[in-house]
Amino acid sequence: MSEPWYKDGLRFQCTRCGKCCTGAPGFVWVNDAEVQAIADFRGEPVAEVIGLFTRLTSRGHTLREKANGDCVFYDRQEGCTIYSVRPRQCRTWPLWESNVATPEVWQHTCEVCPGSGQGELIPVEEITRRLKVIRM
Repeated sequence: MSEPWYKDGLRFQCTRCGKCCTGAPGFVWVNDAEVQAIADFRGEPVAEVIGLFTRLTSRGHTLREKANGDCVFYDRQEGCTIYSVRPRQCRTWPLWESNVATPEVWQHTCEVCPGSGQGELIPVEEITRRLKVIRM
């Protein structure tokens, strides 16, 4: 197997700008453990978190969006209100297969995400680990 183009690592430091949490609607997939963590963090029953903050699709549960497309847990002043227990999809951004497929795709990611290409150098081993956490 050949080495990935990012064999020397990639830089990323979350700026908590919210660009990945706002805008066009999308999907933030959550599993049972993530829903439980959100419920525990918020001090609410799991059933309430599922009913109020997720929607069921053919693929599974995803976080709801507000009318403007923002994540239901994103506040324009505070940022992510569940940051410490955010789902793995959020934790692994921008190190998804779809964002690191080619240098050109990564460059586009750097143009839309101010933390991509900046900050801490993440070694290839950690990138590979994050890519395996959730397939995006």
